[in-house]
Amino acid sequence: MSGRLEAKVLVVTGGTQGMGLAFAQRAATEGARVVIGARDKDRGEEVAAQIRNGGGSALFVPTDVTVEEDMARLVDAAVTEYGRLDGAFNNAGGGPMASVRETDSDNWHRSLALNLTSVFYGLKYELPAIIASGGGAIVNNASVSGVKGDGTQAAYNAAKHGVIGLTRSAALDVARSGVRVNALVTGLIDTPLWQGVVSQAPEIAERYLSAQPTGRAGTSDEVAALTAFLLSDEATFISGASIAIDGALTA
Repeated sequence: MSGRLEAKVLVVTGGTQGMGLAFAQRAATEGARVVIGARDKDRGEEVAAQIRNGGGSALFVPTDVTVEEDMARLVDAAVTEYGRLDGAFNNAGGGPMASVRETDSDNWHRSLALNLTSVFYGLKYELPAIIASGGGAIVNNASVSGVKGDGTQAAYNAAKHGVIGLTRSAALDVARSGVRVNALVTGLIDTPLWQGVVSQAPEIAERYLSAQPTGRAGTSDEVAALTAFLLSDEATFISGASIAIDGALTA
């Protein structure tokens, strides 16, 4: 196995399903050593074992991305196991759909913790480790919701908008340190989260799907391909960018 991510050590949060899983599998196929952080220990160990059984290198570290100590431990595990850290995909996220008037305080804080504070914790510990390793790159998974807005996703919109701003701030902070930081502005992607919407609220799913210029949802593999490029040495002059992968939705 070889590719543009060969020999890189990469942290992936939310790496047991959807976009995170697709990227972890692709990165391992390209020769990266993947360190997966997620809450579901059984699922995480299963994913890591599958990657190793396929000839790749993977380590699972039980991680709640909303807990600072967990994120610090995830990064430390990567450096301890492989001796360095070259990059990260801060991908974990999600949360309930509710308007400003419908969002209670608990849901507001939970959504910001999962979608925004988790990225801050990731950057806080990933950046020094990558700098110490000689440089690399980070990709944060934001959303079209952070650009277009949506009346039914107040907390999620605010958090993803924050991810875009945080990405820019981090990129400027480390611009002369050999580390690049970019954000993905992901549109409607066919993930387990989306399939849950399809099965539980088909009318909402149809509304979102009908708004897609391409008439379809994107795939996790398509997101993984772009992420792999941004974390590779082929993207060395791309930093501080928020790159749409949304089928022309925000064009």
